[in-house]
Amino acid sequence: MRSTRLPRRARVSLSHNESNASTTPSLPSLPFAPDATSFAELGLEPRLLRAVAALGHEHPTPIQVRAIPVALRGGDVLGIAQTGTGKTAAFALPILQRLGATRTQARAGAPRCLVLSPTRELATQIRRAFDAYGNHLGLRTAVVYGGVGIQPQIAALRAGVDVLVATPGRLVDLMAQREVSFGALSVLVLDEADRMLDEGFLPAIRRVAAALPRERQTLFFSATMPADIQAIADRMLVRPTRVEVAKVGTTVDRVEQSVYFVEQEHKRALLCRVLDRPHVTRAVVFTRTKHGADRVVKQLASASVEAAAIHGNKSQNARERALARFRDGSLRVLVATDLAARGIDVTGVSHVINYELPMDPEGYVHRVGRTARAGADGEAISFCSGEERARLASIERLIRMRIAVAESPRDLVTEGPARAQPRLHVPREVARPQGPAHPRRARSWS
Repeated sequence: MRSTRLPRRARVSLSHNESNASTTPSLPSLPFAPDATSFAELGLEPRLLRAVAALGHEHPTPIQVRAIPVALRGGDVLGIAQTGTGKTAAFALPILQRLGATRTQARAGAPRCLVLSPTRELATQIRRAFDAYGNHLGLRTAVVYGGVGIQPQIAALRAGVDVLVATPGRLVDLMAQREVSFGALSVLVLDEADRMLDEGFLPAIRRVAAALPRERQTLFFSATMPADIQAIADRMLVRPTRVEVAKVGTTVDRVEQSVYFVEQEHKRALLCRVLDRPHVTRAVVFTRTKHGADRVVKQLASASVEAAAIHGNKSQNARERALARFRDGSLRVLVATDLAARGIDVTGVSHVINYELPMDPEGYVHRVGRTARAGADGEAISFCSGEERARLASIERLIRMRIAVAESPRDLVTEGPARAQPRLHVPREVARPQGPAHPRRARSWS
């Protein structure tokens, strides 16, 4: 049966001085259906089920259970989910099913689905997911991003594409050259919308939105939902179903979190000690700046610890080589800035180490999401100097819990007991959306 959709607004705008023209209230959130324990129960067709099984996915995640049926019906979705919750499949699978149900021929420069992503690495990862899930459908996909030559991307578009994954800046360039149009577009996905706003992509998104057809399905995903992101969602979505699988600002439930109070000059030694633990099998180390990432790599090399950095100053080839080595296990330590790390969708990351705390507390949530993926456990370790105490307090307010204080090695000079005394050695637990609460213990060096 064909689903009934409300008419689209006369135009879509992201102007801050323009109010939302839609007065239709959003649909309430759908309750989580605990009885949907298989992908077949979600209404996916056999070709997609074969692809999912071949990838080893046995049971759908909560975001998939709640988003896929809505998307299959053609409804708009406002998804609030952290990285590592399976949200890429939550939008890719229903899109592939809807596109595969028609025999429409892919037209040159006219994608049927557009996925906007904040980084090159994440865009590449999303394209790979579409290819893997759509292995038996015969659909064409392409990915476009800046930092590399534009001509091969133009050639791919001219060959015809069903699903186009793009970073906003490069997409605007292709639109200016008239190499892409949206007359055949039926689905728009905005992934990690909060990060796109943080990185200044709003003008580009505004230009893209103005060129899109009024009649379309929009799937909007964000790990956090501050007021400005909510305003964008209100303007781009029509009667969306809100799908929230984790409270805004919470960290992954399976991550053990701890913090070391340590002087800035002792962080290098502490990092080497942490990485020397045998159970640290694959670690992502976060710094605030590109130069800081390069500096940490050099410091680790002097201690005979091989590491590679990924950030905006690295070439695309260098970043892809580093990620490939990290993914296949030949590189154990990856040092990254926040933006570059968006593409680190790698299972088996045992540890996230915040060498420097992020300026934005939401950045902590995104960093922690690099571990404990696909149902695995993980550990997040933060180094906090005296200058970073205010940032730590902001993070704890956002995640609504106290992070356990870890005991520093006895041969490292810490900031003294006066800093640690007011803090708890076991985090104050908060109510969790699912399952019983379970305390986390900080590791000891004894």
